[in-house]
Amino acid sequence: MSDLDPQGGSSLNRRLITICLYAAAILFGTMNGLYGTEHTIYFADVISLIFIRLFKFVAIPIIAVSVLCTVTSAAAAGGNRLMLKRVLLYTFSTTIAAACAAAVLYQIFSPESFSNPGGGIPDPYEDLPGDKSYVDVLVGVFPDNIFAPFIEGNVLSVLFIALILGVAINRIGSGKARDALTSFFGGIQQVLFVMVGWLIKILPLGIFGFITQCVAEFKTGVRLEGLGGYFAVIITANLVQMFLLLPLFLILKGVNPLKMFQGMLTALMVAFFSKSSAATLPVTMRCAEMKCGIRFYVSRFVLPVCTTINMNGCAAFIYVTVIYLMQNAGMEINAGTVIVWIFIATIAAIGNAGVPMGCFFLSLSLLASMDVPVMLMGLILPIYNVIDMLETSLNVWSDSCVASMVNKDVDNSMKTNYGKEREQEPVQQITS
Repeated sequence: MSDLDPQGGSSLNRRLITICLYAAAILFGTMNGLYGTEHTIYFADVISLIFIRLFKFVAIPIIAVSVLCTVTSAAAAGGNRLMLKRVLLYTFSTTIAAACAAAVLYQIFSPESFSNPGGGIPDPYEDLPGDKSYVDVLVGVFPDNIFAPFIEGNVLSVLFIALILGVAINRIGSGKARDALTSFFGGIQQVLFVMVGWLIKILPLGIFGFITQCVAEFKTGVRLEGLGGYFAVIITANLVQMFLLLPLFLILKGVNPLKMFQGMLTALMVAFFSKSSAATLPVTMRCAEMKCGIRFYVSRFVLPVCTTINMNGCAAFIYVTVIYLMQNAGMEINAGTVIVWIFIATIAAIGNAGVPMGCFFLSLSLLASMDVPVMLMGLILPIYNVIDMLETSLNVWSDSCVASMVNKDVDNSMKTNYGKEREQEPVQQITS
């Protein structure tokens, strides 16, 4: 709900209360980490462990159901199959470009890991009996038991199952069976979103535990030089997408990116301050139709779909955050890891729909499901609001770019059909 709504005052008050709770959690966690007793630090460790288990509890199900519901709902929305195919093509193209840009920038900036003379942050993989080859990882994507990937926390295998089930449900065709399955998984998604809401409400308690752990580790010699590099990669990745990659997509389709940006500026500002692409949707559609000349039936079909599945900023955030924390956990980051996580970040971003603090929570869930220490997420959270504002603006800008490209395709299609009709007119007159 917007702050301009009749209940905007209460919404603003809730945000202020949330900010105060987060600030208090960070303050008390810092004080506990610096000056706490053995018992208070142990209490914070227990809280952190509980939150990690809770994140694991919802991590795999919410990723699977979100991807599955995205696939089925996108197909169900397809009154115009041509527009739907174009939306999916441009969404996937821009999202994977976002993840690739983040991967390249990560290599350029090369953020340092936290130096740790005290050895406080453990390597969760040091006790594993040998390393898996990439062939083993590839074979493991294809499960022999539908429940095994959820029990083992195999993210790639879960994504494979969700995609296959979504496509299979769409192949059933219209009827009671597909409607029942779509409603069933949609209901599970809503239940999981409610549970996520509960977790977010008590998240300050978890932040207290994570911050306490972090500060206690820093006392052993961990230094924070690498955190600045991490934030630089995130912000630069968003700016490169907004001002370089997406305009390049527009230019290739014959659309003027400067005029498009000027027309969408109001919507981008609303997105920046509201941090909600869904709440910005009415403004986005008005700008697209009134200022950018996008046909109303294109705007009102494409933009709602894109608001659900087109999350370029989220893809960059997921990739950089997961790779950075894996690096700090002691995992080797090689070419295979990069390629795998570009794919995971792309699919997870497309499937990330409707979850408050979606990118942050999804990244944390992925890490928790892999047993990677997530206490460093507590340090990312204070500045995440700024990142979220930038990401939301990027997502709305990407939505409008996709709508503009689809609109261009519709224009070209109409011109082609009109030309064919004119060519056939003399023939029709002669044969009549």
